[in-house]
Amino acid sequence: MKRVFADSNVFIRILTRDDNEQQRRAEQLLKDAEAGKVLLVTGPPVLFEVTWTLRRVYDIPRDGVLDAVRCILATKGLELTDRALVEEALRRALAAQQEFADAYIAASLDANGCESIATFDQDHFAELGVQLFNF
Repeated sequence: MKRVFADSNVFIRILTRDDNEQQRRAEQLLKDAEAGKVLLVTGPPVLFEVTWTLRRVYDIPRDGVLDAVRCILATKGLELTDRALVEEALRRALAAQQEFADAYIAASLDANGCESIATFDQDHFAELGVQLFNF
């Protein structure tokens, strides 16, 4: 089976329905993955692009963006690199009502044995329950 890496614009076309031809092709790709004709692979940077684009370009509220990530994770025939970390990030983002990227960073601290974060964006990380490093 062919392994095909899916870029963010494949998901954006399906989620926004703003380009009929690209949407049709993207939906066919997902149908092919679901049918086992191809194995789609994607990773966190793609999800970061999706979330940023939906929030900033399409002005979709955070809850809608997190729902979109949840839908991508549920795609049959999709292999996600760092799936456990992504799922933990989504859980944290939903629980703390924070952005996916910040929640991913927070989840990465634990996954990499870090006790705290050095950041100037203290409010968001405090909401995510992350210990702040004073520097």
